[in-house]
Amino acid sequence: METMGRHVISELWGCDFEKLNSVDLIEQVFVDAALKTGAEVREVAFHKFAPQGVSGVVIISESHLTIHSFPEHGYASIDVYTCGDLDPTIAADHIAQSLGATSNETIEVPRGMGPVRVGKPTVSAV
Repeated sequence: METMGRHVISELWGCDFEKLNSVDLIEQVFVDAALKTGAEVREVAFHKFAPQGVSGVVIISESHLTIHSFPEHGYASIDVYTCGDLDPTIAADHIAQSLGATSNETIEVPRGMGPVRVGKPTVSAV
């Protein structure tokens, strides 16, 4: 069976506090990331926590992009899941660069191929 999708899970470290704490900036970064992959944006929902942090999702026709940010730690966890021919690494790389990540640990999981086989994470300085 061919894969139905690709799911990129990234741990972003060394991110800029102000960027991780701005719901408006994060929403724009995620919509832009989805569009850069060629995805069709369907719904957008983001929430700003007190005293800090943002969680949100961009629903695309081809699946979704999500974030949970922890500005006090310079950390964000992101997921980019795409179906079809879209490359989720385009969106994940855009998000990491836009949030000012200094390091990035990423795992890509093929979806819809049977038992999940997770390879070694890719660690890079951004």
